[in-house]
Amino acid sequence: MGAAIGLRDDFDAADLRRLARATRNANQGRRLLALAEIYDGGSRSDAARIGGVTLQIVRDWVVRFNDRGPAGLLDGKAPGKPPC
Repeated sequence: MGAAIGLRDDFDAADLRRLARATRNANQGRRLLALAEIYDGGSRSDAARIGGVTLQIVRDWVVRFNDRGPAGLLDGKAPGKPPC
């Protein structure tokens, strides 16, 4: 198994918890709290339990968070065929 992908270093657990309290999007808040657990030194399994998802989903959240910050944890539209 490969090494875990690290989280960006311009945020910490307290920042993510503060953002989770401020958001009006429940899914983003849940994802922020799960990643805050990792910042606090918790395992990815603990983060998956908090988020109610699998380890693969937590990995996807980390990648999205690293690329786009907290906005990357918002629900997006699924790609698909454009309307006619």
